[in-house]
Amino acid sequence: MNFAFSEEQEELRKVAADFLTNKSSEAEVRRLMETEDGYDPAVWSQMAEQLGLQGLAIPEEFGGSGYSYVELCVIFEEMGRRLLCAPFFSTVALAANALLQSDDAAAKAEYLPGIASGETIATVAFTEENGRWDESGIEMEAAASDDGHTLTGTKSYVIDGHLASLIIVAARTAEGVSLFAVDGDASGLTRTSLSTMDQTRKQAKLDFDATPGKLIGAAGGGWHTLTKMLQLAVVALASEQMGGAQECLDSAVQYAKDRVQFGRPIGSFQAIKHKLADMLLEVESGKSAAYYAAWCGAEMNDELTSVSSLAKAYCSEAYFHTTAENIQIHGGIGFTWEHPAHLYFKRAKSSELLFGDPTYHRELLAQAIGI
Repeated sequence: MNFAFSEEQEELRKVAADFLTNKSSEAEVRRLMETEDGYDPAVWSQMAEQLGLQGLAIPEEFGGSGYSYVELCVIFEEMGRRLLCAPFFSTVALAANALLQSDDAAAKAEYLPGIASGETIATVAFTEENGRWDESGIEMEAAASDDGHTLTGTKSYVIDGHLASLIIVAARTAEGVSLFAVDGDASGLTRTSLSTMDQTRKQAKLDFDATPGKLIGAAGGGWHTLTKMLQLAVVALASEQMGGAQECLDSAVQYAKDRVQFGRPIGSFQAIKHKLADMLLEVESGKSAAYYAAWCGAEMNDELTSVSSLAKAYCSEAYFHTTAENIQIHGGIGFTWEHPAHLYFKRAKSSELLFGDPTYHRELLAQAIGI
């Protein structure tokens, strides 16, 4: 692997950073998180048409640009810095990866071009009321019908499930866990937006009542696809977390330089120095884990299973600790609604639990390396 980003990758980062700085300012994040949809359709279209972000890692044969997962994680890192309010994670890290990791060429040809062009907002409906991320947590049933399959049950905590036009649903058939494509306006589907701590990332509860679904891949082959999708998703999330952590570190350092107490900047006090040094160590270590995991994701090598869980566990804790220390260094102003510190704190806590908490991923890591 390379231990530094290429000139082209750094240019991609700069272009994405400039775009997100203009389109995802703090004021815009606060505006969008109060809306029902939680995103700006015009910005979503610009991301696809002007920058090609939705199709960045989708093969050219399906309308994408054919870049690797490393380039995609560069984008996720910059989105994490700016707390982008858009259905990008659900569409690209979840739905697109699920399709790409399936062995269903027809489904790829049918759905990936719409994702790449920005026309399709997609998500994966995985978790249920039990909140589990393992195979046994999928209890929803799919029944065979004359036209295919019908789905009955409830999915919870579905990211952007309130507005997705394509929902990839995990459900059980006689053969085992299978994946189904469900239209957002399908009969029998009821969508309810959920109140969440992190208002910048919308979630929904989806109720299915004999809702028609189109099988993706072979019946019973869904868990293998979901496993790979989850590994890639947590790698993308780790990159996003490190982008947010870097922003919090930068904010804390700047405030420590600007805030004067007892006639000197507070950054000159040893207690603040220690906090900032610990934050820097966690951010740099987390980036190393996230970058290596991104490379494993690009290669789809055997290490991905262990490295993805390692990155998820470490980056989750590093991000949460960095956001908490950022609030502490800012003091009283850091606790107020008007300051952006709490937005990162809430995103960090939500991301820590998403796809399983650090303890769960340490267990997966231990299993993967045989201890």
